[in-house]
Amino acid sequence: MSKKMAALVCLLACFAIWCSVLVEADGVTALEARQLREEVRDMFYHAFDGYMQHAFPLDELRPLTCQGEDTLGGYALTLIDSLDTLALLGDRERFGSAIKWISENVKFDINKTVSVFETTIRVLGGLLSAHLIASDYSTGMKIQNYDDELLHLAEDLARRMLPAFETPTGIPFGSVNLLHGVDKYESKITSTAGGGTLTLEFGVLSRLTNDPIFEQVTKNAVRGIWARRSKINLVGAHINVFSGDWTQKDAGIGTSIDSFYEYLLKAYLLFGDEEYLFMFQEAYKAAMHYLFHDPWYVEVNMNSAITVWPLFNSLQAFWPGLQVLYGDIAPAMRTHAAFFSVWKKYGFTPEGFNLASLSIQSGQRSYPLRPELIESTYWLFKATRDFRYLDAGRDMIASLQYGAKCPCGYCHISDVESHEQEDHMESFFLAETVKYLWLLFDLAVGPDNMVENGPYKYVFSTEGHLLPATPEIALANERCSYLGAFCKNGGKRDASEAISFSYHESNDTRIVNAWLPPFSSSEAHDSSTSSSIKGFCPALTHDQKFGFSYILEKHEAYDADLSGHAQSDSAVVAVMNASYGTIMHEQNQDPNELTDANSSDETHSQFVGEKNPT
Repeated sequence: MSKKMAALVCLLACFAIWCSVLVEADGVTALEARQLREEVRDMFYHAFDGYMQHAFPLDELRPLTCQGEDTLGGYALTLIDSLDTLALLGDRERFGSAIKWISENVKFDINKTVSVFETTIRVLGGLLSAHLIASDYSTGMKIQNYDDELLHLAEDLARRMLPAFETPTGIPFGSVNLLHGVDKYESKITSTAGGGTLTLEFGVLSRLTNDPIFEQVTKNAVRGIWARRSKINLVGAHINVFSGDWTQKDAGIGTSIDSFYEYLLKAYLLFGDEEYLFMFQEAYKAAMHYLFHDPWYVEVNMNSAITVWPLFNSLQAFWPGLQVLYGDIAPAMRTHAAFFSVWKKYGFTPEGFNLASLSIQSGQRSYPLRPELIESTYWLFKATRDFRYLDAGRDMIASLQYGAKCPCGYCHISDVESHEQEDHMESFFLAETVKYLWLLFDLAVGPDNMVENGPYKYVFSTEGHLLPATPEIALANERCSYLGAFCKNGGKRDASEAISFSYHESNDTRIVNAWLPPFSSSEAHDSSTSSSIKGFCPALTHDQKFGFSYILEKHEAYDADLSGHAQSDSAVVAVMNASYGTIMHEQNQDPNELTDANSSDETHSQFVGEKNPT
């Protein structure tokens, strides 16, 4: 038997075993779930205490040698990133002392060039989440004598990043110096995720400070990217922030693009801005049509939809969790099962797994403690209460405990086959990886935490930070959170705001039905005549409603009649299928525009082992 055939048999066997487990297993018991929750708590403190004893106040821990290193800006990154996990675990003492130290010692007037993306999601998000928890009695973690110090730090940090947005497209530079602004030699190339994953943190800051500039620049960045999508509503991986030209045209849901999709939906869920929902629905429909090869996702050329990269990369693993938030449960379950079969095969997910050769992608053998698959496991259990996801969580804990645990924390795995350890522990291990594991098992036995039992619905940032849909944040721009509430303009909230209503209303942790539009597939109407979004005029095109359409690249020929290439003229009607609890979408696509990217002949011919140039 050839190596390739052996690999295929092994992978299919893992997948089959996992699928049979899904059907037959009773799952972990309540006692086991409680023990696993406490084991995850111990995992957090092993790593957190290791950082505080051996690395603090440097950014991150080197857990093999028990030393520290500055990796981002030299301002106790891991401590800031861990704040809301401490609060979630109910550790008032360490949460309070950490806030006190940060308030007194962290300054951002430093001559450091930092990543706009990483600084936003890790530091700005960490500060804002902790501020919202520490300043609110209803969280149960109100800190006495706290006087908005973290909010002031967050505002100072965000203002120092504003120069990055001063580009012709509105898409920010990838890096900025916190003291001097953007260096004149700074690269003009940034990733789609880097430019489009800033809306939650900057938007929350605008609403807390009553200064719209932060929300405006990040929304303009998203518009700048979306306006340059292809005619089939796909975006590439890298773009020139000055010219708006795509420098890498591979479209996918993973590396360099992933959280762009995530923040489109979450910005709607948190802020109620229907423009984000419209963009997400259009982008999601395109992704499911051109990228989804059930149960896997591939990368394609953004213009032609031809597959160029048949690869599962570990960052794709967030997608099933995002689908849960959108209500598309059935494909989320199938994709999670496929992704988890790779974890079962190696004990971890490698950074890249080639779907053509069914082997680890060359140069992508590592597992840097990523949370994405664990995150999706949590959301699927939250939606379904299916014990298969507790079984998966137990396997993930076992892998981390026996493969990644090291003297002072948890180590990156440099090779998922040999399980060789690397002396590095990113701050997101404490901000996300153990957080989602703990939430998974606490949900199984309780739950007893502010996310499940608190007064607010929480949206998780891409770094796992807790952002509550408080009236101060969610009701901005005269929006209301419940039926019959009065808006600032005196008008009552209308029940036709189906998705927004279900999101804010439900406190049931079984969100699969609570977050979906409250009507069945039999009540669906044609998208040309009705919409689930209040106030949307279906006769308007995207260009007419929001003031921009996609921008043709210089080499594309302009059609004399542009109406032939007009984008879909309405927000896609989201309809719940009563049998499966999934979202189904009506598509207004011209069938002559492209051949079916999912046809079997084309699919097989496109699955090649090496990346094709675009």
